[in-house]
Amino acid sequence: MLAKVLSSAVIGIDAYAVEVEVDIAAGLPVFNMVGLPETAVKESKDRVKSAIKNSGYSFPDDRITVNLAPADIKKEGTGFDLPIALGLLSATRVIDQAALDGYLVLGELSLDGRVKPVTGALSTALAARDAGYAGIIVPVDNAQEAAVVAGVAVIPVQTLCQATEFLRGLVAIAPHVSAAMQDFLPEEPADHDFAEVKGQEHVKRALEVAAAGGHNLLMVGPPGSGKTMLARRIPTILPALTFEEAIETTRIYSVAGLLQRGQALVRQRPFRSPHHTISDAGLIGGGHLPRPGEVSLAHNGVLFLDELPEFKKNVLEVLRQPLEDRQVTIARAASTLTYPCSFMLIGAMNPCPCGYLGDDRHECLCSRHQVTRYRSRISGPLLDRIDLHLEVPAVAYRDLMNGSPAEASAAIRNRVGAARALQSQRFARSKIYCNAQMGSRQIHAHCRITGAPRILLEQAIDRLGLSARAYNRILKIARTVADLAGESGIGAAHIAEAIQYRSLDRRS
Repeated sequence: MLAKVLSSAVIGIDAYAVEVEVDIAAGLPVFNMVGLPETAVKESKDRVKSAIKNSGYSFPDDRITVNLAPADIKKEGTGFDLPIALGLLSATRVIDQAALDGYLVLGELSLDGRVKPVTGALSTALAARDAGYAGIIVPVDNAQEAAVVAGVAVIPVQTLCQATEFLRGLVAIAPHVSAAMQDFLPEEPADHDFAEVKGQEHVKRALEVAAAGGHNLLMVGPPGSGKTMLARRIPTILPALTFEEAIETTRIYSVAGLLQRGQALVRQRPFRSPHHTISDAGLIGGGHLPRPGEVSLAHNGVLFLDELPEFKKNVLEVLRQPLEDRQVTIARAASTLTYPCSFMLIGAMNPCPCGYLGDDRHECLCSRHQVTRYRSRISGPLLDRIDLHLEVPAVAYRDLMNGSPAEASAAIRNRVGAARALQSQRFARSKIYCNAQMGSRQIHAHCRITGAPRILLEQAIDRLGLSARAYNRILKIARTVADLAGESGIGAAHIAEAIQYRSLDRRS
């Protein structure tokens, strides 16, 4: 007897349909599985056998063959347990084959028949909707996540017995409706606020400019100057996640298995801060079983690299392509995976190995050679992709003791949101969403300068020794400064402020 059940697997963050074919034939009791299953998929036969028996059904003592088609793509994960079990029950005529048609089935089985959550349920729901399937059968813990996709019925099941009785028409299960889809409300970070930061007004201004234009930023300052504290508060001034951005981010977290139990959507902009001992595969993704890296987990959010020169040089160099293309492509012999990674890069570093170069309170013990070697750990091509270079001095004592409250994140976020709204109108007909993403054509169209601004920029390049690569960066930053001021043109004051954010481009 032959039965077919539709399931799915994930490549990158995209799901594709997998046809689970179950054939029971006369012969010695053997359970064979074909279709390039990896270890976790092969082990499903033991889970499926125990789950069927412990759910009160008979397991066939015949020759069983399970094929996972297409057979030329390697299958990974535990999500095939439930479709294999339902296929066996259909092949033994417990379930009518017609009842399985039109449903994508996904779920891991425990030995007692409970259906456990799996990764990639949101991607499966999107694939089912795009392919025109009637619905998907998923574990209860994945129902909130999958139900945010409109146009597909999500049937949550807790046990194999419940799924079987639903398909036999003995039990009615209402499709799950997600509150997140009906009324999406993004969450703002509540743990941090710029009102807690004492002093550093010019640094806050630079962070506001970076947030308004989506610019990458590097902070250079001595230990204890507040670089990490400031970086952790950047998500509080970024615009709230839109529903589309939340879907994109949630797909990545779903595939990575980082969604909390019962969580429907990621509602806050991600903030990822990996340790400097991270590998290149951990940063951009990959591994034996490819998984999204930190750059993808920071999609639509912030990637903060503290102590930037302490990262291995080969790890930093792999950032160049993701920063430029806003996606990561991982090539393997059998397939090529692509993960999105549109993020703000925030770096922090000391000015020298001891950390006190240029500090009035402490004496620097580093030689010129040590300072040059320390800074050379960050290559020119990577530095070229960082728009703002910001010097963060130590906080003065009078600022620490100042009792007056600083400006809150909500006020800064309002100005950032107004600037982003101007950019959305400006780039409405393109795939650009902020000033930092402008190419040469957009810079020429929207960053024209004449008169005093042009003379000022020319003098800065000649006298300060600014490189040619800094030219476009300065124009992008000046465009953002003008947007924050609500002005259509770029003035000399905007150019002057942008120039001071390129300190590392100046001659030593």
